[in-house]
Amino acid sequence: MTGCFDSIITRARWVVAPLLLASALARGETVHGAQLPDGSQKVGENRYRAKEDFEAVLKYYRTVYPAASHPRKQIVNRPEVKAVHITNPSMKNFEGLNIYVANDEVRIYVIPVAEAKPAKPVKKKGNERPAKK
Repeated sequence: MTGCFDSIITRARWVVAPLLLASALARGETVHGAQLPDGSQKVGENRYRAKEDFEAVLKYYRTVYPAASHPRKQIVNRPEVKAVHITNPSMKNFEGLNIYVANDEVRIYVIPVAEAKPAKPVKKKGNERPAKK
């Protein structure tokens, strides 16, 4: 009977271990609710420099924001510049992320949710004449 429980526990460890590893990799600073890889440095408003290479950053974001729930769109794919956009479908706190590499630096731009501008009131003109028949 004990052998049966030991094998169940062993199998459970193999299932749980990758999940714990993935959650450990997914930790990082958040900006507007968007996670950034560990060690990212701020270089401007909503702009960050990643310490990893482009492929490593994309791999990080596949863990944090799976492609099944956060669609991706390749923006640019040239030898000197590569860029990918990740959409945040909930549009809560941030619209998405742009990850790009240029001049051997990987940058991340967090696109904040645009503030809703108040609609301008429509002015009614009192001196308009009705159309002639």
